[in-house]
Amino acid sequence: MTTPININAYSDALVVLATAGVVVPIVRHWGINPVLGYLGAGAILGPLGLGSLVREIPFLYWFTVTDAQNVEGIANLGIVFLLFLIGLELSFRRLVTMRRLVFGLGGLQVLVTSAMIFGVALLSGQSSDMAVILGASLALSSTAIVLELLSGEKRLATTTGRASFAVLIAQDLAVVPILVFVSVLGADSGGSVLAHISSAILKAALAVAVLILLGRLLMRPLFQMVAGTHSTELFVAATLFVIVGAGLAAHQAGLSMALGAFVAGLMLAETEYGKAIEATVEPFKGLLLGIFFFTVGMAIDFRVFLREPGWLLAAVVGILAGKAIVLIVLGRLFRLSWSAAIEIGFLLGPVGEFAFVSIGMAAAGGLIEPGVSSFAVAVTAVTMALTPLLGMLGQRLAAKLGRERTPDPELAVRPPGDRAQAIVVGYGRVGKVVCSLLTGHGLNYIAVDHEAIAVARDRRDGHKVYFGDATEPGFLEACGLMQTTGVIITIQSRSAIDAVVERVRAVRPDVLIVSRARDAEHARHLYAIGATDAVPETIEASLQLSEAALIGLGVAVGPAIASVHEKRDEFRLTLQQAARKADPEISRPSAIAGRHDGRH
Repeated sequence: MTTPININAYSDALVVLATAGVVVPIVRHWGINPVLGYLGAGAILGPLGLGSLVREIPFLYWFTVTDAQNVEGIANLGIVFLLFLIGLELSFRRLVTMRRLVFGLGGLQVLVTSAMIFGVALLSGQSSDMAVILGASLALSSTAIVLELLSGEKRLATTTGRASFAVLIAQDLAVVPILVFVSVLGADSGGSVLAHISSAILKAALAVAVLILLGRLLMRPLFQMVAGTHSTELFVAATLFVIVGAGLAAHQAGLSMALGAFVAGLMLAETEYGKAIEATVEPFKGLLLGIFFFTVGMAIDFRVFLREPGWLLAAVVGILAGKAIVLIVLGRLFRLSWSAAIEIGFLLGPVGEFAFVSIGMAAAGGLIEPGVSSFAVAVTAVTMALTPLLGMLGQRLAAKLGRERTPDPELAVRPPGDRAQAIVVGYGRVGKVVCSLLTGHGLNYIAVDHEAIAVARDRRDGHKVYFGDATEPGFLEACGLMQTTGVIITIQSRSAIDAVVERVRAVRPDVLIVSRARDAEHARHLYAIGATDAVPETIEASLQLSEAALIGLGVAVGPAIASVHEKRDEFRLTLQQAARKADPEISRPSAIAGRHDGRH
C-alpha cells in the first residue's frame, strides 16, 4: 500500500528547486545578481503572481507555488545558517571592539529612523500605536540580503562591511523590544508596556548568557568526540544539531533563531573546528537562503501596484531616501569616510525581512488595518528587491567620489625599488622606535602604513614612510618583499597582523618575521601560522618592569639584563611548544625561518 503524500508541498518544493537549478544559473549567465533572480522568480511564480491564476489555467499548478507556507518554514532556516556563518567569521573579542558602532551608530540609526517614519505615519492619519509599529518595523534593514551581498563580494572585512554589520547587529537587538511591544498591544494586557519590554529584555539577556555558558562547556567536547570518529556524516549531523538546537533554544527564550545561531557561531569561531564547520555548512546555507529570497519575492502583491501605484512609488522613494540620509549623516558623525557612509546609506536604506514578521503580527492582532498592512508589506518587498541594485549604485557612486577627490601628493610616492634589509609594517609610536634603532645600527628599511593622514604628515616632517595597506595582496611585493631579509610588524590590529604574517610566509618561506602580539595567546597563534618571533605586549611590559626593578634594587646591570633575556627566551620557548602541540606541522623550517643563535 502506498503511503499518501502531500502533493501540494512536493509540487511547491519542486518549483523552488527548479528555480535554484535552472533560473538562477540563467540569470548568472546574464550577469544578474542571484538574489534578484530568486526575488523575481518568487514574485512571478508565487501565489500572488501566476499562482493566483491556477483555477483559470490549471496546468500552471506544476509551475507555480500555490501555498507559501509549504516552503516558508525551511526558508527561515536560511537566515539562521547565514547568521551562524557570520558568527564563525567573528569572535567575541572582535564584537567587543565594534561596540561603539553597534550601540552608537546602529542604536542612533534605529531611534532616528523610527522617529522619522513615526512622524510621517501620524501625519498621514494613522493612530499612535500603528505609527510606532510602522516606524520600528520599517526602520530595520535586511540582514540576510546585505550580509549575503557583502560576503559574496568578500567585503565583510572592509570599513563598509564592518559598519554595516554593526548597524545590523543593533537592529537585530532591537527586534526583541519591538516584538514584545506588538504582542503586549495585541494582547491588550494590563500593566505598563515599558515594564513588559524591560522584563523581556532582561529575560533575553539571561537566555543569551545561559546559551554562552552551556556552549563553552559542551561545544568543544562535543566536536572533539565527533571529530575523533573520523566520520563526515557524524560531523555534519553534529553541526546541524548545534545550529538548529541553539536557534530553537533562543526561540524558546523569546529571541530569534538567527540570534541563537549567531551566538553559537561566535563560540565555535574560537575553537579549532571553525574552518571545517564553515565548509560543512556553506552548501546548506546557499540553498536555504535562496529559498528565503524566493519567499520574500512571493510577498510582492502586484495588485497593490495597480491599485495605488503613485502612493507606493512615493513611499518607496521616501523610505529609501530618508533612511539613506540618516545613515550618511550618522556615518559621517562617527568618522566614516564619505564613500563608506554613502555605501552604507544605499545598502541599508531598504526595509528588512523582519517587517513581514512584525507587521503580520500587528495585523493578526487587529493593530493595523488590512489595507495599511498589505501596503506596508508591498513597500517592504519592493525595497528589499531593490537592495542589490542600490548596493551596486552606492558602490559606484562612492568610487566616483573617491576618484574625484584630489589625493595628497605625498600618498602617491611609491617605495623605492632598491633592496631594503627590512620592511617595517606600521609607523606609529612602536614603528618609529623600531625604525630609529634600525637607522642607528646602519640598517636600511622601508616603512609602510595605511593611515593616510598620518603618513602625509610624517612625510612632510621628513620621515621615510610610504602609504599602503600591507594586507592587500601584492603591496609588500612592490615594497621589495622578495629581496628583503626581514619583515617587522608593529601594527595593533590582531586580524591585520595575522593577515600580514600569513601572506608574507606564503610568499617567502625563508624570510625573518618579527611581529608584535596582543598577548601570549596571540603570540602562540602567530608562531603557529609562521612568525619567527612574536613579542607579546603584556609579557614584554612585565620583563621591562622586572629589569628596572632588579637594577633599582642593586642588582648589577649585566646580570639583570642577562636574567631578563633568559626569561624572555623561556617565554618564547613555552609559546612555541604550545603552538607545536596545537599544530604539529609548525615544526616545518618556514615557521622558524631566520632564527640565529643569540638573537633576542
